Amino acid sequence: MNAKNTIKLKDVTAAGSVSSTITIDKKCTKCTQSICCVSINQPIKAPKSREDFDHLLWQVSHENISVFKDSDGWFLLIATRCSHLGEGGVCNIYDQRPWVCRDYKNDFCEFDESIEAASTYFFSSYLQLEEYCRKRFKNWEKRFELFS
Repeated sequence: MNAKNTIKLKDVTAAGSVSSTITIDKKCTKCTQSICCVSINQPIKAPKSREDFDHLLWQVSHENISVFKDSDGWFLLIATRCSHLGEGGVCNIYDQRPWVCRDYKNDFCEFDESIEAASTYFFSSYLQLEEYCRKRFKNWEKRFELFS
């Protein structure tokens, strides 16, 4: 990285050692962990019923899955590294990256504050979410009666 915030990348689609220069946002140059490239935040419908929350319990029971609510709504957080993330946190397909990557705005991102810290609710385990559900629903255990 130089003072102009540019970096040399190999063009992975061309034969030989052709390289190109890209400009990287100053904030991104400070992020050594490529935070935005190691998870997927999938919007979900706001859970309201016991059945909705029971479904979320099933989801957070899986490895690398969390659920959170922030000012933008409810999300399923899937902790998974992008397969195109190269050494040093550089995107190996930068010129061909998907639109969602191109459109990503980092005005306020995980570099500024973690998702967990910025969330109104954050559940990374069955036990955390179940504790919340017991407080939210007086008859939480009766949810099983719906399936009988």
